[in-house]
Amino acid sequence: MTGGEVRSVGIVGAGIVGLSTAYFLQSAGVQVTIFDRKGVAAGASWGNAGWLTPGMAVPLPEPAVLRYGMRALLSPSSPVYVPPTSNPTTLSFLAQFARNCTASRWRKAMQGLIPLNNRALEGFDALADGGVDSPVRDAEPFIAAYRTASDREALVEEYQHIHAAGQRIDYDLISGDQAREIEPALSEEVRAAILIHGQRFIDPANYVAALGDLVISQGAILHIQPVTSVTSGPDGAQINGQRFDAVVIATGALLNGLARDFGVKTIVQAGRGYSFSVECEHLPVGPIYFPTQRLACTPLQNGRLRVAGMMEFRPADAPLDPRRIQALVSAGNALLEGADLNDRQDEWVGARPVTADGLPVIGRTADPRVYVGGGHGMWGVLLGPITGRLLAQQITTGRMPSELAAVDPLRGRR
Repeated sequence: MTGGEVRSVGIVGAGIVGLSTAYFLQSAGVQVTIFDRKGVAAGASWGNAGWLTPGMAVPLPEPAVLRYGMRALLSPSSPVYVPPTSNPTTLSFLAQFARNCTASRWRKAMQGLIPLNNRALEGFDALADGGVDSPVRDAEPFIAAYRTASDREALVEEYQHIHAAGQRIDYDLISGDQAREIEPALSEEVRAAILIHGQRFIDPANYVAALGDLVISQGAILHIQPVTSVTSGPDGAQINGQRFDAVVIATGALLNGLARDFGVKTIVQAGRGYSFSVECEHLPVGPIYFPTQRLACTPLQNGRLRVAGMMEFRPADAPLDPRRIQALVSAGNALLEGADLNDRQDEWVGARPVTADGLPVIGRTADPRVYVGGGHGMWGVLLGPITGRLLAQQITTGRMPSELAAVDPLRGRR
Protein backbone atom coordinates (compact mmCIF):
# COMPACT_ATOMS: atom_id res chain seq x y z
CA MET A 1 0.00 0.00 0.00
CA THR A 2 1.41 3.43 -0.87
CA GLY A 3 0.89 6.52 1.21
CA GLY A 4 -1.28 8.11 -1.46
CA GLU A 5 -3.92 5.43 -1.04
CA VAL A 6 -4.59 6.22 2.63
CA ARG A 7 -7.48 8.66 2.97
CA SER A 8 -9.33 7.24 5.97
CA VAL A 9 -8.04 5.51 9.11
CA GLY A 10 -9.97 3.90 11.94
CA ILE A 11 -8.34 3.90 15.37
CA VAL A 12 -9.31 1.59 18.22
CA GLY A 13 -8.46 3.30 21.51
CA ALA A 14 -8.87 6.88 22.73
CA GLY A 15 -5.89 7.05 25.07
CA ILE A 16 -2.81 9.16 24.44
CA VAL A 17 -1.41 6.76 21.82
CA GLY A 18 -4.61 6.57 19.77
CA LEU A 19 -5.34 10.28 20.00
CA SER A 20 -1.76 11.26 19.14
CA THR A 21 -1.89 9.00 16.10
CA ALA A 22 -5.18 10.63 15.12
CA TYR A 23 -3.69 14.13 15.41
CA PHE A 24 -0.65 13.40 13.25
CA LEU A 25 -2.77 11.59 10.66
CA GLN A 26 -5.04 14.62 10.51
CA SER A 27 -1.98 16.80 9.98
CA ALA A 28 -1.27 14.68 6.90
CA GLY A 29 -4.79 15.18 5.56
CA VAL A 30 -6.27 11.84 6.63
CA GLN A 31 -9.87 11.49 7.86
CA VAL A 32 -9.90 9.76 11.26
CA THR A 33 -12.57 7.80 13.11
CA ILE A 34 -11.88 6.71 16.71
CA PHE A 35 -13.56 3.88 18.61
CA ASP A 36 -13.34 3.41 22.38
CA ARG A 37 -15.49 1.33 24.69
CA LYS A 38 -15.58 4.04 27.40
CA GLY A 39 -14.38 7.33 25.92
CA VAL A 40 -11.35 9.62 25.97
CA ALA A 41 -8.64 8.83 28.56
CA ALA A 42 -10.72 6.12 30.22
CA GLY A 43 -7.79 3.71 30.63
CA ALA A 44 -4.19 4.03 31.79
CA SER A 45 -3.98 7.56 30.32
CA TRP A 46 -6.10 8.93 33.19
CA GLY A 47 -4.64 8.13 36.60
CA ASN A 48 -0.90 7.74 36.07
CA ALA A 49 1.85 10.00 37.35
CA GLY A 50 2.12 12.05 34.14
CA TRP A 51 5.93 12.10 34.10
CA LEU A 52 7.69 13.04 30.86
CA THR A 53 11.08 11.66 31.79
CA PRO A 54 13.05 10.42 28.76
CA GLY A 55 16.16 10.24 30.89
CA MET A 56 14.47 7.72 33.18
CA ALA A 57 12.55 5.60 30.66
CA VAL A 58 14.09 2.15 30.85
CA PRO A 59 12.92 -1.42 30.16
CA LEU A 60 10.99 -2.88 33.07
CA PRO A 61 12.68 -6.33 33.02
CA GLU A 62 15.98 -5.81 34.84
CA PRO A 63 18.12 -7.82 37.25
CA ALA A 64 16.88 -5.80 40.25
CA VAL A 65 13.34 -7.15 39.77
CA LEU A 66 14.50 -10.70 40.42
CA ARG A 67 16.48 -9.57 43.46
CA TYR A 68 13.17 -8.89 45.21
CA GLY A 69 12.79 -12.65 45.53
CA MET A 70 9.61 -14.65 45.08
CA ARG A 71 8.42 -14.05 48.66
CA ALA A 72 8.40 -10.29 48.05
CA LEU A 73 6.73 -10.62 44.65
CA LEU A 74 3.86 -12.60 46.19
CA SER A 75 3.23 -10.03 48.95
CA PRO A 76 0.31 -7.59 48.35
CA SER A 77 2.37 -4.83 49.99
CA SER A 78 5.31 -5.26 47.59
CA PRO A 79 5.85 -2.54 44.96
CA VAL A 80 5.87 -5.35 42.38
CA TYR A 81 3.11 -7.88 43.03
CA VAL A 82 2.41 -11.16 41.24
CA PRO A 83 -0.79 -12.77 42.57
CA PRO A 84 -0.87 -16.57 42.39
CA THR A 85 -2.37 -17.59 39.06
CA SER A 86 -2.98 -20.60 36.86
CA ASN A 87 -3.68 -18.50 33.75
CA PRO A 88 -1.43 -19.99 31.03
CA THR A 89 -0.95 -16.67 29.22
CA THR A 90 0.12 -14.90 32.41
CA LEU A 91 2.43 -17.77 33.35
CA SER A 92 4.01 -17.66 29.88
CA PHE A 93 4.47 -13.90 30.18
CA LEU A 94 6.09 -14.21 33.63
CA ALA A 95 8.49 -16.89 32.39
CA GLN A 96 9.52 -14.73 29.42
CA PHE A 97 9.78 -11.66 31.66
CA ALA A 98 12.11 -13.50 34.07
CA ARG A 99 14.35 -14.59 31.19
CA ASN A 100 14.74 -10.95 30.17
CA CYS A 101 15.83 -9.81 33.64
CA THR A 102 19.52 -9.99 32.76
CA ALA A 103 22.02 -7.20 32.25
CA SER A 104 22.70 -8.11 28.62
CA ARG A 105 19.03 -8.26 27.64
CA TRP A 106 18.35 -5.01 29.51
CA ARG A 107 21.11 -3.30 27.52
CA LYS A 108 19.71 -4.61 24.23
CA ALA A 109 16.20 -3.40 25.09
CA MET A 110 17.60 -0.05 26.24
CA GLN A 111 19.24 0.42 22.84
CA GLY A 112 15.81 -0.11 21.30
CA LEU A 113 14.17 2.50 23.54
CA ILE A 114 16.76 5.25 23.18
CA PRO A 115 15.71 6.39 19.68
CA LEU A 116 12.14 6.85 20.96
CA ASN A 117 13.27 8.50 24.20
CA ASN A 118 15.43 10.96 22.26
CA ARG A 119 12.39 12.18 20.30
CA ALA A 120 9.75 11.88 23.03
CA LEU A 121 9.56 15.55 24.03
CA GLU A 122 9.49 16.56 20.37
CA GLY A 123 6.07 14.90 20.17
CA PHE A 124 4.71 17.09 22.97
CA ASP A 125 6.20 20.21 21.39
CA ALA A 126 4.44 19.39 18.12
CA LEU A 127 1.10 18.89 19.90
CA ALA A 128 1.53 22.22 21.71
CA ASP A 129 2.25 23.95 18.42
CA GLY A 130 -0.86 22.27 17.00
CA GLY A 131 -3.14 23.66 19.70
CA VAL A 132 -3.19 21.32 22.71
CA ASP A 133 -3.68 23.86 25.47
CA SER A 134 -2.99 21.73 28.56
CA PRO A 135 0.39 22.78 29.97
CA VAL A 136 3.57 20.73 29.76
CA ARG A 137 5.61 21.87 32.75
CA ASP A 138 9.35 21.72 33.36
CA ALA A 139 10.07 19.34 36.24
CA GLU A 140 12.33 21.72 38.13
CA PRO A 141 12.72 20.52 40.77
CA PHE A 142 12.39 16.76 40.35
CA ILE A 143 13.52 14.96 43.49
CA ALA A 144 14.16 11.26 44.14
CA ALA A 145 14.15 10.85 47.93
CA TYR A 146 15.59 8.19 50.24
CA ARG A 147 15.83 7.31 53.88
CA THR A 148 19.59 6.64 53.60
CA ALA A 149 22.48 7.43 51.28
CA SER A 150 23.13 3.71 50.88
CA ASP A 151 19.57 3.22 49.55
CA ARG A 152 20.31 5.91 46.99
CA GLU A 153 23.18 3.96 45.47
CA ALA A 154 20.81 1.63 43.58
CA LEU A 155 19.41 4.48 41.47
CA VAL A 156 22.84 6.05 41.00
CA GLU A 157 24.05 2.70 39.65
CA GLU A 158 21.03 2.52 37.33
CA TYR A 159 21.79 6.00 36.02
CA GLN A 160 25.36 4.92 35.34
CA HIS A 161 24.01 2.03 33.26
CA ILE A 162 21.69 4.46 31.44
CA HIS A 163 24.67 6.68 30.64
CA ALA A 164 26.69 3.69 29.45
CA ALA A 165 23.84 2.68 27.14
CA GLY A 166 23.92 6.12 25.51
CA GLN A 167 20.94 7.83 27.19
CA ARG A 168 21.68 11.16 28.87
CA ILE A 169 20.41 12.01 32.32
CA ASP A 170 21.72 14.88 34.46
CA TYR A 171 21.47 14.85 38.24
CA ASP A 172 23.02 16.02 41.49
CA LEU A 173 23.32 14.22 44.82
CA ILE A 174 21.94 16.24 47.72
CA SER A 175 21.25 15.74 51.41
CA GLY A 176 17.86 15.33 53.02
CA ASP A 177 18.08 18.83 54.49
CA GLN A 178 18.88 20.29 51.07
CA ALA A 179 15.95 18.40 49.60
CA ARG A 180 13.59 19.79 52.27
CA GLU A 181 14.78 23.32 51.56
CA ILE A 182 13.64 22.78 47.98
CA GLU A 183 10.49 20.75 48.80
CA PRO A 184 9.09 21.21 52.34
CA ALA A 185 6.65 18.37 51.62
CA LEU A 186 9.45 15.89 52.38
CA SER A 187 9.45 14.49 55.92
CA GLU A 188 12.41 14.18 58.30
CA GLU A 189 12.59 10.52 57.28
CA VAL A 190 14.31 11.67 54.06
CA ARG A 191 18.07 11.88 54.64
CA ALA A 192 19.40 11.62 51.08
CA ALA A 193 18.12 12.60 47.66
CA ILE A 194 18.87 13.03 43.98
CA LEU A 195 17.98 16.24 42.15
CA ILE A 196 17.15 15.24 38.55
CA HIS A 197 17.31 17.77 35.70
CA GLY A 198 15.86 18.17 32.23
CA GLN A 199 12.53 16.35 32.64
CA ARG A 200 8.90 17.52 32.35
CA PHE A 201 5.44 16.54 33.59
CA ILE A 202 1.74 16.95 32.85
CA ASP A 203 -1.64 16.50 34.49
CA PRO A 204 -2.42 13.41 32.38
CA ALA A 205 -6.22 13.37 32.53
CA ASN A 206 -6.40 17.06 31.70
CA TYR A 207 -3.84 16.73 28.93
CA VAL A 208 -5.42 13.76 27.17
CA ALA A 209 -8.86 15.37 27.40
CA ALA A 210 -7.45 18.52 25.75
CA LEU A 211 -5.85 16.39 23.02
CA GLY A 212 -9.15 14.61 22.46
CA ASP A 213 -11.00 17.93 22.19
CA LEU A 214 -8.50 19.17 19.61
CA VAL A 215 -8.69 16.03 17.48
CA ILE A 216 -12.50 16.07 17.49
CA SER A 217 -12.60 19.81 16.74
CA GLN A 218 -10.48 19.08 13.67
CA GLY A 219 -13.03 16.63 12.30
CA ALA A 220 -12.36 13.26 13.92
CA ILE A 221 -15.44 11.14 14.65
CA LEU A 222 -15.57 9.43 18.07
CA HIS A 223 -17.69 6.32 18.57
CA ILE A 224 -18.07 5.26 22.21
CA GLN A 225 -18.78 1.57 21.74
CA PRO A 226 -17.03 -1.78 22.20
CA VAL A 227 -15.10 -2.99 19.18
CA THR A 228 -16.09 -6.56 18.47
CA SER A 229 -14.20 -7.09 15.23
CA VAL A 230 -11.29 -5.80 13.18
CA THR A 231 -11.00 -7.40 9.74
CA SER A 232 -9.09 -6.75 6.55
CA GLY A 233 -9.54 -7.61 2.90
CA PRO A 234 -8.61 -6.46 -0.61
CA ASP A 235 -10.96 -3.47 -0.44
CA GLY A 236 -9.80 -2.19 2.97
CA ALA A 237 -9.90 -2.85 6.70
CA GLN A 238 -13.03 -2.75 8.84
CA ILE A 239 -13.85 -1.92 12.45
CA ASN A 240 -17.26 -3.24 13.50
CA GLY A 241 -18.08 -3.47 9.79
CA GLN A 242 -17.11 0.14 8.96
CA ARG A 243 -14.54 0.35 6.15
CA PHE A 244 -11.23 2.27 6.26
CA ASP A 245 -8.06 2.36 4.19
CA ALA A 246 -6.09 1.38 7.32
CA VAL A 247 -6.71 0.57 10.98
CA VAL A 248 -4.67 1.25 14.12
CA ILE A 249 -5.14 -0.88 17.24
CA ALA A 250 -4.13 1.13 20.32
CA THR A 251 -6.04 -0.61 23.09
CA GLY A 252 -3.38 -0.69 25.80
CA ALA A 253 -3.35 -3.82 27.93
CA LEU A 254 -6.18 -5.28 25.83
CA LEU A 255 -4.17 -5.09 22.60
CA ASN A 256 -3.73 -8.85 22.10
CA GLY A 257 -7.45 -9.48 21.78
CA LEU A 258 -7.64 -7.67 18.43
CA ALA A 259 -4.03 -7.79 17.24
CA ARG A 260 -3.40 -11.52 17.61
CA ASP A 261 -5.20 -12.33 14.34
CA PHE A 262 -2.73 -10.09 12.48
CA GLY A 263 0.44 -11.89 13.54
CA VAL A 264 1.20 -9.97 16.74
CA LYS A 265 2.26 -12.77 19.08
CA THR A 266 4.02 -10.62 21.71
CA ILE A 267 2.07 -10.93 24.96
CA VAL A 268 0.88 -7.55 26.24
CA GLN A 269 0.18 -8.13 29.94
CA ALA A 270 -1.71 -5.83 32.29
CA GLY A 271 0.76 -4.33 34.76
CA ARG A 272 -1.71 -2.47 36.92
CA GLY A 273 -0.88 0.75 38.72
CA TYR A 274 -2.80 2.45 41.53
CA SER A 275 -3.25 6.11 42.43
CA PHE A 276 -5.26 8.61 44.44
CA SER A 277 -5.00 12.32 45.26
CA VAL A 278 -4.59 14.24 48.53
CA GLU A 279 -4.38 17.80 49.77
CA CYS A 280 -0.97 19.05 50.89
CA GLU A 281 0.07 21.76 53.29
CA HIS A 282 2.98 22.41 50.93
CA LEU A 283 2.03 21.31 47.41
CA PRO A 284 5.28 20.27 45.70
CA VAL A 285 6.38 22.42 42.78
CA GLY A 286 7.51 19.39 40.79
CA PRO A 287 7.42 15.59 40.93
CA ILE A 288 8.76 13.63 43.89
CA TYR A 289 9.88 10.03 43.54
CA PHE A 290 10.49 7.54 46.34
CA PRO A 291 12.33 4.79 44.39
CA THR A 292 12.67 2.26 47.21
CA GLN A 293 8.89 2.30 47.68
CA ARG A 294 8.23 2.80 43.93
CA LEU A 295 6.06 5.79 44.91
CA ALA A 296 5.48 8.61 42.40
CA CYS A 297 3.98 11.96 43.45
CA THR A 298 2.84 14.64 41.00
CA PRO A 299 1.19 18.04 41.61
CA LEU A 300 -2.03 18.33 39.61
CA GLN A 301 -3.68 21.40 38.11
CA ASN A 302 -6.50 21.22 40.67
CA GLY A 303 -4.05 21.89 43.52
CA ARG A 304 -3.93 18.32 44.77
CA LEU A 305 -1.08 15.83 44.85
CA ARG A 306 -1.42 12.57 42.93
CA VAL A 307 0.19 9.61 44.66
CA ALA A 308 0.78 6.69 42.31
CA GLY A 309 2.69 3.44 42.19
CA MET A 310 2.69 -0.35 42.21
CA MET A 311 3.10 -2.91 39.45
CA GLU A 312 0.48 -5.63 39.79
CA PHE A 313 0.32 -8.43 37.22
CA ARG A 314 -3.40 -9.15 37.27
CA PRO A 315 -6.17 -9.10 34.61
CA ALA A 316 -6.89 -5.58 33.38
CA ASP A 317 -10.54 -5.59 34.42
CA ALA A 318 -10.10 -7.12 37.89
CA PRO A 319 -11.53 -4.97 40.71
CA LEU A 320 -9.40 -2.52 42.66
CA ASP A 321 -7.50 -4.24 45.48
CA PRO A 322 -7.66 -2.02 48.60
CA ARG A 323 -4.51 -3.65 49.96
CA ARG A 324 -2.55 -2.01 47.17
CA ILE A 325 -3.94 1.42 48.04
CA GLN A 326 -3.05 0.82 51.69
CA ALA A 327 0.52 -0.06 50.72
CA LEU A 328 0.83 3.33 49.00
CA VAL A 329 -0.71 5.05 52.03
CA SER A 330 1.66 3.38 54.49
CA ALA A 331 4.71 4.34 52.45
CA GLY A 332 3.61 7.88 51.70
CA ASN A 333 2.47 8.86 55.20
CA ALA A 334 5.95 8.27 56.58
CA LEU A 335 7.78 10.16 53.82
CA LEU A 336 5.50 13.13 53.11
CA GLU A 337 5.04 16.05 55.49
CA GLY A 338 1.73 17.90 55.70
CA ALA A 339 -0.22 15.37 53.63
CA ASP A 340 -2.67 12.94 55.25
CA LEU A 341 -2.93 10.04 52.85
CA ASN A 342 -5.76 8.58 54.90
CA ASP A 343 -7.87 11.53 53.68
CA ARG A 344 -7.76 10.80 49.97
CA GLN A 345 -9.90 11.04 46.85
CA ASP A 346 -9.91 9.66 43.30
CA GLU A 347 -8.84 6.11 44.12
CA TRP A 348 -7.98 4.50 40.78
CA VAL A 349 -6.48 1.42 39.23
CA GLY A 350 -5.40 1.25 35.61
CA ALA A 351 -3.66 -1.31 33.45
CA ARG A 352 -0.31 -0.43 31.94
CA PRO A 353 0.44 -2.52 28.83
CA VAL A 354 3.63 -4.44 29.66
CA THR A 355 5.70 -6.67 27.37
CA ALA A 356 8.12 -9.35 28.52
CA ASP A 357 11.14 -7.75 26.79
CA GLY A 358 10.36 -4.21 27.96
CA LEU A 359 9.85 -2.86 24.45
CA PRO A 360 6.59 -1.57 22.97
CA VAL A 361 4.99 -2.91 19.79
CA ILE A 362 4.64 -0.13 17.24
CA GLY A 363 4.09 -0.39 13.51
CA ARG A 364 2.61 -2.51 10.75
CA THR A 365 1.36 -6.00 11.46
CA ALA A 366 1.38 -9.00 9.10
CA ASP A 367 -1.52 -7.30 7.30
CA PRO A 368 -0.42 -4.14 5.42
CA ARG A 369 -3.65 -2.36 6.36
CA VAL A 370 -3.47 -3.01 10.11
CA TYR A 371 -1.10 -1.27 12.56
CA VAL A 372 -0.62 -1.40 16.31
CA GLY A 373 0.69 0.98 18.95
CA GLY A 374 1.03 -0.27 22.50
CA GLY A 375 3.03 -2.21 25.06
CA HIS A 376 4.82 0.87 26.43
CA GLY A 377 4.72 -0.31 30.03
CA MET A 378 5.13 2.65 32.40
CA TRP A 379 6.12 4.97 29.56
CA GLY A 380 2.91 5.21 27.54
CA VAL A 381 2.29 8.86 28.37
CA LEU A 382 5.90 9.83 27.68
CA LEU A 383 6.09 7.94 24.38
CA GLY A 384 2.47 8.34 23.25
CA PRO A 385 2.91 11.45 21.08
CA ILE A 386 6.09 10.29 19.33
CA THR A 387 4.49 6.87 18.81
CA GLY A 388 1.57 8.61 17.11
CA ARG A 389 3.85 10.73 14.96
CA LEU A 390 5.92 7.74 13.78
CA LEU A 391 2.86 5.56 13.17
CA ALA A 392 1.24 8.30 11.10
CA GLN A 393 4.47 8.63 9.11
CA GLN A 394 4.56 4.90 8.41
CA ILE A 395 0.88 4.74 7.47
CA THR A 396 0.99 7.69 5.09
CA THR A 397 4.35 6.95 3.43
CA GLY A 398 4.41 3.15 3.52
CA ARG A 399 7.95 3.25 4.98
CA MET A 400 8.97 2.21 8.49
CA PRO A 401 10.84 4.96 10.39
CA SER A 402 14.23 3.80 11.65
CA GLU A 403 13.16 4.51 15.26
CA LEU A 404 10.64 1.65 15.03
CA ALA A 405 13.11 -1.06 14.01
CA ALA A 406 13.51 -2.52 17.51
CA VAL A 407 9.81 -2.26 18.37
CA ASP A 408 8.46 -3.94 15.23
CA PRO A 409 5.25 -5.80 16.23
CA LEU A 410 6.54 -8.80 14.26
CA ARG A 411 10.09 -8.71 15.65
CA GLY A 412 11.60 -12.13 15.39
CA ARG A 413 9.13 -13.06 12.61
CA ARG A 414 10.06 -10.85 9.66
